[in-house]
Amino acid sequence: MAIRPIQQVIRAQAVREGAGVTVHRSIGTQALRHLDPFLMLDHFGSDNPNEYIAGFPAHPHRGFITFTYMLDGHMEHQDSMGNRGELDSGGVQWMKAASGVIHSEMPRQVDGLLRGFQLWINLPAAEKMSDPAYQEFPSSKIPEVETAGIKVRVLAGEYQGQAGVIRDPNTQVCYLDVRLEAGVEFNLPVPASHNAFLYVFEGAASSQGQVLPQHSLVVLGAGDTVQVTASQQGSRFILVAGKPLNEPIIQYGPFVMNTREEIGQAMADYQANRLVRKKAAFND
Repeated sequence: MAIRPIQQVIRAQAVREGAGVTVHRSIGTQALRHLDPFLMLDHFGSDNPNEYIAGFPAHPHRGFITFTYMLDGHMEHQDSMGNRGELDSGGVQWMKAASGVIHSEMPRQVDGLLRGFQLWINLPAAEKMSDPAYQEFPSSKIPEVETAGIKVRVLAGEYQGQAGVIRDPNTQVCYLDVRLEAGVEFNLPVPASHNAFLYVFEGAASSQGQVLPQHSLVVLGAGDTVQVTASQQGSRFILVAGKPLNEPIIQYGPFVMNTREEIGQAMADYQANRLVRKKAAFND
């Protein structure tokens, strides 16, 4: 067993998105442009009911996947193909934009709470111009595994023989929401070939004696096992791992392709209203 050390700590940066909404970004910043296959991680949330009221109006995507996890609150999703989704607290949506999706995301508080994450996952070159697709599940469908002092929600991948609801065949993504009671140690085998990170959003934790700062992205180094120990406050974090694609990444805003020519084509298609070609399938 080789425990993965802390390789890099990225403090989340406040970024204005959508109609003036503030998100806290860790992957997709100057400190960490990408962590193949991951392109961006945003942590969003607010105690102010007016802060997110303008939401994220219609905007395009091509060439990648958005993975949205609502911790608390509600997110209404609509796209130009007529699809509509309602993500409530604990729900998850995997949207393969692929050849093109134009959508809007409108969050709102529920019982004064609004929190969540959005992760962008790259698509291989062979899939970038494939048909869009959705996988969307409410909280009640997400498996939970509880052992002594540990509670894990399995969004994608596997934990103790329990498979998550989301399947990402290209990158074999594992995405866990882990809650630890005070002082409890958590261990998880992760393929040595995968890139992995943690994001602590409640309490505090450490790994091999090193602190995992709250509201920071912790990139894990080489090894085959993730080990995390909760502080006396307890801890809650997301643990994400995925197989790198090892392909060129050319990004221009909401378009992620392999060449500059493909980016130019994406922009031309969007401007000429050719971006969306086919209505996406749900839970493909």
